[in-house]
Amino acid sequence: MDPTPHVVIVGGGFAGLWATRGLASAPVRITLLDRGNHHLFQPLLYQVATAGLSAPDIAAPLRHILRRQRNATVLMGEAVAVDTAGKRIALADGTALDYDFALLASGATHAYFGHDEWAPHAPGLKTLDDALHIRRRILSAFERAEAEEDPGVRRALLTFAIIGGGPTGVELAGTLVEIARHTLRHEFRRIEPGDARVLLLEAGPRVLAAFPESLSAQACKQLERLGVEVRCGHPVSGIDAQGVSLGDERIAARTVLWAAGVAASPLARTLGVPLDRAGRVPVGHDLEVSGAPGMFVAGDLASVQRPVGRPVPGVAPAAKQMGRHVAMAIRARLAAKPSPPFRYRDFGNLATIGRMAAVVHLGRLRLSGAVAWWFWLTAHIFFLIGFRNRLSVMLSWTWAYWSYQRAARIILGDSGNGDGGDQPRSTRQA
Repeated sequence: MDPTPHVVIVGGGFAGLWATRGLASAPVRITLLDRGNHHLFQPLLYQVATAGLSAPDIAAPLRHILRRQRNATVLMGEAVAVDTAGKRIALADGTALDYDFALLASGATHAYFGHDEWAPHAPGLKTLDDALHIRRRILSAFERAEAEEDPGVRRALLTFAIIGGGPTGVELAGTLVEIARHTLRHEFRRIEPGDARVLLLEAGPRVLAAFPESLSAQACKQLERLGVEVRCGHPVSGIDAQGVSLGDERIAARTVLWAAGVAASPLARTLGVPLDRAGRVPVGHDLEVSGAPGMFVAGDLASVQRPVGRPVPGVAPAAKQMGRHVAMAIRARLAAKPSPPFRYRDFGNLATIGRMAAVVHLGRLRLSGAVAWWFWLTAHIFFLIGFRNRLSVMLSWTWAYWSYQRAARIILGDSGNGDGGDQPRSTRQA
């Protein structure tokens, strides 16, 4: 039996991958476990959903990324339970992985606030499967409207409701308007795509609540200038195949997209520790689970409180920092040294709204409009993994900017009736 300490990392997203890389030269054996075979750059997932990019542009095979890291083994599988006392992780295929150290970074899934019956009618966006499903629904809505004789049904087909005014909702809404008014222009004979109605529904008082109020107001103005109907302070009370209910108001919309809430991976419940309201695992200063030596949690699955009282946000930079810190903590344990506490460095928030429209908040720096859009563009290309991905995305965006065309407008799979019957599984270890 190999005496080398075994580190099991569940999830090949930002936290898991950065932890794996951080242990590249450590005297350990690493098993990286993920349900998929790829690392996904989630901040650009909406671009796949709206046909701006293809799936390989924002994803890369984990085996290829780690091909030169000799102490890392990649396994495609699903973790279903954790035995912290026995230091063992059970897999869906009936096997198990024993560990000396483990990191759970299995990400989050969609949260429908106790209304799971809404899920088939309002898909969320967390995985490539989700993105392809949403793309199919969006493009199929225009195709079905072209063939529809009934004006009322046609209006419902050309009405798109996005629920949730965070970055994902804002980005989806702005891009949908661009598709309808520019990309699809002149391509249909019986409908005018530019007549499509795009609504952004937010239960809170403003969109982009994590941004300063001034930038939130700027984002709202930019959305409305593009043609998005922004409705704040209107919580959704019902969703079905025909549309959305806001209290007594009924909106006929055959395409409803969910961007309102997330919940931690159900794997957290198997740890046997108290969880927060979102199902996340409270962790200590070194991201270790209390009462479970050697078990770390990072990314969207971890609940980490900052000294200022606000929790660490579930964003990519935070997940990367957590992953690197866990690697450092494991190295310290191997050397019998104490590890420093985790300190989150806030690099700000960015959100794009549409062509030449975005908002950026970096400390005291607050930008909106074209300057913010160029900043957002540059940052996302820089943080993509791999030269091929960066080049492909840059070329795709350049072509789209000058031509308004979206190269990935291919409807794959069975579009069905467009009412959500083919909703994919959305929880992913990330």
